[in-house]
Amino acid sequence: MAKVIFNEDLCKGCELCVNACPKKIIEMDLGKINVKGYHPATIKPENMDKCIGCAFCAMMCPDTVITVIK
Repeated sequence: MAKVIFNEDLCKGCELCVNACPKKIIEMDLGKINVKGYHPATIKPENMDKCIGCAFCAMMCPDTVITVIK
């Protein structure tokens, strides 16, 4: 199982990772605002087991917010 880690304070809410995820498990956390004033990207804990570790999200992120551990 892969693990995805988001550095939420660097996220600018561009949603490129949301669109890149083939499993559609990444979403914007509308209940949180980061230090830059954006809703950060996240994966709900109950959806983390659906991650296939493809790292498309990390490749698409222009600010290297995402780390994928296989």
